[in-house]
Order: sequence, then C-alpha cells, then structure tokens
Amino acid sequence: MVEGKKEELLEAIRNAGVCGAGGAGFPTYAKLAAQVDTIILNAAECEPLLHKDKEILRHYPDVVLAGFTAAAELTGASHLYIGIKNKNHSLIEQLRGSVSSGIEIVTVRDVYPAGDEITLVYHVTGRIVPPGEIPLAVGTVVINVETAYNITNALRGVPVVEKFLPVAGAVADPCTLRVPVGISYRECIDHVGGPTVSNPAYLIGGVMMGRLEKEASGRVTRTTGGIVVLPSDHPVVERYNKTWKEKARIGRSACDQCGFCTELCPRYLLGHPIEPHLAMRSLVYNNVGDSLILGSSFCCECNLCSLFACPESLDPKDACVWNKEEMAEANKNWKEPAFRPEAAETLLPNRQVPTSSLMARLGLNRFNNRGPLQPEPVSTSIAGLPLKQHIGSPASPRVSVGDKVDSGDIIAALPDSGDKKQLGLPIHASISGRISEVSKDMVWIES
Repeated sequence: MVEGKKEELLEAIRNAGVCGAGGAGFPTYAKLAAQVDTIILNAAECEPLLHKDKEILRHYPDVVLAGFTAAAELTGASHLYIGIKNKNHSLIEQLRGSVSSGIEIVTVRDVYPAGDEITLVYHVTGRIVPPGEIPLAVGTVVINVETAYNITNALRGVPVVEKFLPVAGAVADPCTLRVPVGISYRECIDHVGGPTVSNPAYLIGGVMMGRLEKEASGRVTRTTGGIVVLPSDHPVVERYNKTWKEKARIGRSACDQCGFCTELCPRYLLGHPIEPHLAMRSLVYNNVGDSLILGSSFCCECNLCSLFACPESLDPKDACVWNKEEMAEANKNWKEPAFRPEAAETLLPNRQVPTSSLMARLGLNRFNNRGPLQPEPVSTSIAGLPLKQHIGSPASPRVSVGDKVDSGDIIAALPDSGDKKQLGLPIHASISGRISEVSKDMVWIES
C-alpha cells in the first residue's frame, strides 16, 4: 500500500473514534500502523452468557469481513485467520460461503478464556507470545469482531456512535441490542423486559471479568462488553461483594497451597512465569521476597483461578492484582522473565476448562443462554458520554452548554499538545440534541 494512502486511512479510523471494542479500548489506528505477517479476527467470545460477536457476524458478515480485510491490507498481513469456537456450526458454514479465498477459518474449543488474545494467537497460529509482550512480538495483530465492523464504517465516514450490547442473565428476554453510546444501563435492561428477580445486581462487562454495580446507573461506552443481571444473593455476586481486606484475611488463613490455581492458569500453561499460588503465599509473608510476587505482573486477570480453580473459593486473581499495584508503586518488574514454551504442548491440551463446566460451577445454567440480535436500534433522550473511553489521553470538550449537536458531530478531541503521536481518540455525539452539561469527565446531551 502506498504510504500516503495508508496514513489517510489510519487518520479516518482515528477520526471515527475506533478502539478495541472487546477489551481495554486501545486505539485501533495505532494497532493497524504496525507491519505484521498475520492478522486474526477474534470471534472466540468466551464470557459466559454473552453472544455479541457471533450475532454481529451472523447479521453483518460482509461489513465485518470488509473491515477485517482493510485491517489486513493496512498491516501488510498475508495470513488472515478467523478464530471461532467449533460449537458455532451454522455460523461457520455461513462464513465459509462469505469469506474470500485468502481468509482461513480456524476453529477452537469451547473453553475459557479462548477469547484472550494471547491464548487465541497460540490456538490459531501455534505462536507463543513471550511473557509481558503483545501479539505484535510474534508478527501478529488481533482485532475484535465489532472493531472490524467499526473499521468499515469509519472508512465510509461513519464514526463510532453505536454499541452492540448483550444483556443477559436474570432478564425477561436476553438478547443483543444496538444502542447509542452514552445510554444508561437501566434503559438497556428495561428494553429487554427488566430483571426477573426482585433483588437484582449487575455485572458490567461479564461474569468473569466484569465489575459489580448495584443500581445500574452507569453509561454505556465504546468498550462496554455486556450487562449480566444476577440475583444479589447469587454466589458470584457474593464473591464480587467481598472487600480486598476480607479476601486477604481469609486467604492468609485458608490457602493450603494446593496449586490448582496455577495448574489451570491459561498464561502459566503457555509457559509464562505466572504462579497464582505464590501470590497467595505472599499474603502470609507480607510480600517478603520478590520471588513470590514478580510473576503476578503476567496475570491476565481472567479470574479462572478464583471463580473456578480454587477448591476453597479464595481469590488468587485479586492477590495478583494487589501484587501488581504494590510492584508499580515500588517500581519493580521482572527484567528477564522465565519462559517455558514447551508447556503449551505438554500441559495445555489437558488442562483447558470447558465453558459448560465453568457455567455449572458458577451456577449459571439456570439462566437462558441465548442472545439473539435485535437489529432495530434502541433510542434514548439523554446520552452521558465519558471523555475517557479508550487507552491514551482523555479527550477535552469542544462544546459548551446550550450548543446544538447532531449525531456524529465531534464533541471532544485530544488536547492540542503539538505532539502528532499523542495516543487518543475524539468523542462523538451519539444522539442529536443540545448540550445540557459539560465537565472535565463527561458531556451530556438531551434530545
């Protein structure tokens, strides 16, 4: 591709506000600026009860594949793969009739966390991303299904003002919605018939890696992965309700160092030096000895150790997170981490956790495990738009109270620092109306 043309396309993707829709929100233009030989479309959605990616692919295959192909061209990738769970038989057959000859569909087992990009790179390509590195280290870029959808729109001049949002669990009609960015969680839940329990709690992002909300008062962002409604007395909610002080106290007294958390850790099984049982041991010794804590920096926080592996319902994941915070404060890191890539062949095949086993352990089988897409967009009269919806610098408001805006207008952009390499994205109005409030963190629009 001609360099000038590439710059122009990357700028269009940046101006449209495209970021990773399935994770932390890394700006997509920066990821696609790399040169690699392999690109993977991550369709291996693995959070229990959520079905967004396969629904987008089922309804909009041409849009997704156009964005994926454009991403491949921008990165120079010659090997194009779609990583998808082998249980999605009908969708796989549909895709076989849609993909071009240069794209290979690779099926992966229905295990958790198959959608973790480091794990997916290994299952699709056989390459193992070294500890502390990203897929780029092995010549690979991974993009999410919704991100590919948004790339196509961006190249057509359409910014990211909508979000595909699965709403699942204890609700009347579990499904995947198309909603404006900035809509309230409560409106989304009401749109699917509301909670079916009298004491609902809300996991924003998913059961395994989400965060707990009691009032569903937040706003949907470009990176919101989904909403799972559960009864407040559900065991998973009770786990999320515990404070770190409680978890640490119980961990100190109850962990018997069985090692199950380590033996089932997805990153340990790829040879990374993460050993959650050592993080638990560090609780007893008050983090004395770097050998107990340094491996925590390679934890992907998938929560499998805490919510599945531990037979005593302890929290190795949170011990790892605690150690990460302590290391950051002390400026500690593992400069030359140990790496055992042979583990992927000797350990991984027999230690992957089937999603069915995970759902049974978590008590999720009582809920309707479906999420068909409702293609008709949901509307709202009030949109609350956070100015930090991505990795990088937050956007600064470009509007004032009383201004009239149309959907798609830029309402916030990066501060003008003169640094053209400054990482960040603009924010766009997701509905038409007037600006009702502006703060350093949010812009509110009322139609």
